[in-house]
Amino acid sequence: MLLIKNGRVVDPRSGVDRCQDILIKDGKIASPAALQAGQGENPPVRELDAAGCIVAPGLVDMHVHFRDPGFLYKETLETGVRAAAAGGVTTVVCMPNTAPVLDSPAALSDFLRRAQKADITVLAYGAVTLGQKGEALSDAAALKQAGAIGLSDDGQPVMNAALLRAAMRRAKALGLVISSHCEDYNLVRNYAVNEGAVSEKLGIPGRPAIAEELMVMRDIMLAAETGARVHIAHVSTKGAVDIIRRAKAAGAPVTAETCPQYFTLTENEVLAQGAMAKVNPPLRTQADVDAVIQGLIDGTLDAIATDHAPHAAEEKALPLIDAPSGLSGLETSLGLALTALYHTGRLTLSRLIELMSSNPADILGINKGRLGVGDDADLVIFDPDASWTVDPALFLSKGRNTPFAGAVLRGRVRYTVAGGRLIYSAGA
Repeated sequence: MLLIKNGRVVDPRSGVDRCQDILIKDGKIASPAALQAGQGENPPVRELDAAGCIVAPGLVDMHVHFRDPGFLYKETLETGVRAAAAGGVTTVVCMPNTAPVLDSPAALSDFLRRAQKADITVLAYGAVTLGQKGEALSDAAALKQAGAIGLSDDGQPVMNAALLRAAMRRAKALGLVISSHCEDYNLVRNYAVNEGAVSEKLGIPGRPAIAEELMVMRDIMLAAETGARVHIAHVSTKGAVDIIRRAKAAGAPVTAETCPQYFTLTENEVLAQGAMAKVNPPLRTQADVDAVIQGLIDGTLDAIATDHAPHAAEEKALPLIDAPSGLSGLETSLGLALTALYHTGRLTLSRLIELMSSNPADILGINKGRLGVGDDADLVIFDPDASWTVDPALFLSKGRNTPFAGAVLRGRVRYTVAGGRLIYSAGA
């Protein structure tokens, strides 16, 4: 048994926000009565002092790229899991744009079989289309049987509306959510930055906000028509937030996420950091940042995910136009969210944990993101006031690509517990 003492427990689903101890037995949250019954056990009850810290449900990141299989020089299942643990993340959902693509029961089953050995819960989406080429649908029923938590072609928009409509009908019948990468490919191509002042200054084409907004509108309309659940990935524009807000008010079956980079950075970061600030969708304007924050405050946006996308150093060292998009985000997400949203007074701790744990779990339909008796003992213990400086050289991820290097953040993970086991201890 493990007894976590002296911490402030914040559990949005039960409404708990108070100082109390938490007892863990056999990988589950146990009743305090079990402590008395367990006195004299061998081995004895282990104690962990959480004084000055928040004890919360482990974070659930519903959008990561572990690059495994196929791109192990960028990240492996093992290094991705270690990075997640360091960030307080106890459940991840991997995107299927690997090599091979997770578009078949065989490929998905092999990945999930290896993932069962991980210290955290590793789930995966199956691809919407074969090879993520947008030409033919994968066998959604077979993917669900193999363990797919949902469907996604993330990294590639499904441009064919008829094909996506058919996919949504299948997903509806199977009870699967579709996570949608919303960009009109014909408007964005492989352009590197937001279309606007920065692209004009650099003299290169940009990715316009309307490319995201058109596809958000299309996919929500298809979801409303088919009754399928659609989850909009990595929302980055004011217009997209407005569309989702109106759709929710009208009862559309839509949820949405954003990422820390979209509520902390603007397109001007590209001028300062070049390819290190190149992400997809791109960093936008201050007006977009403000709208994303408002969407998190008012409930338009349901979740904060990382879109963790590690790359090799030599890839990010390429010129802006040639370098790949993405940042390594698992180890900074909680610190960034606490710094930008909690310590500024924009969100309560309970709301922040809801966005990073409880809500993603609910969207995925998994029994995570809560700390009631009998629930899985997945917890993050963090000091909300500890200041630290982001140093990519200390990342446990293979990917050191982050535009936040040198940033001073307030709020740091001290311990991560998954399945009742202590899997990360800061400084250990």
